[in-house]
Amino acid sequence: MSQVKATIHGDVVELQLARAPVNALDPALCRELHHAVASAIGEGARGIVLTGSPRIFSAGLDVPHLLSLGNDRKAITEAWQAFFGAARALAASPIPVVAALTGHAPAGGCVYALCCDYRIMAAGDFRIGLNETRVGLIAPEGIQRLMRRVVGPHRAERLLVSGEMVDAATALRIGLVDELVDMGPEHDTSGLVGRAHEWLQALLALPHDAMRHTRDIARAEVVEALQPEHVDLERFVDAWLEPGTQSALKALVAQLGKK
Repeated sequence: MSQVKATIHGDVVELQLARAPVNALDPALCRELHHAVASAIGEGARGIVLTGSPRIFSAGLDVPHLLSLGNDRKAITEAWQAFFGAARALAASPIPVVAALTGHAPAGGCVYALCCDYRIMAAGDFRIGLNETRVGLIAPEGIQRLMRRVVGPHRAERLLVSGEMVDAATALRIGLVDELVDMGPEHDTSGLVGRAHEWLQALLALPHDAMRHTRDIARAEVVEALQPEHVDLERFVDAWLEPGTQSALKALVAQLGKK
């Protein structure tokens, strides 16, 4: 069963993360997203809207799955390669990608949002951020570059070091997201996703070559940030396998299991 639902709207493809219950990013979902982005581009789409489920865009990496791999370094490395592969596909997309953040977007969900051209988030008590330090991890330099790019160096430092997750209103105020849309008490995502399509269509209405080449120049640093030398996956996996990190991650999973 597909974990990424693709819907064609003229020259725009909407990609919805659809892995219940929280769109946790396991290797299969990451690879499917990577393939879906490549397929949309290959089939001539002019833009992509990336969205999630009501109240949750993506809860980030599937930590229980990663913990189930134990000390299998090869499998753990392949899982992280799948995650970064999808991130690079979004970052390097030759067509604009809008993130319609339908709810919470912690950790890996935030990374994927940062790879997009524009971020529209659901208003309300939803949170977004990079909370790696809270589970004993160090966000790679490339991911830190993405955060610095949108909120500035000092704000990024404070958020990254503390692992703070900010609410939607704060995310808008500091520039982590570009717009908020109220989904109402029923958490209807149609208005939010519709606004993402509107923004994209306005961009696509500009003279094509001028927009495309200007975008390529402006986003070169996004592509550069995710180059392997700025991710240092081997070092990241070393940190993942540290006993202290494993203990913190297991405690996190136990805590989530009680909710």
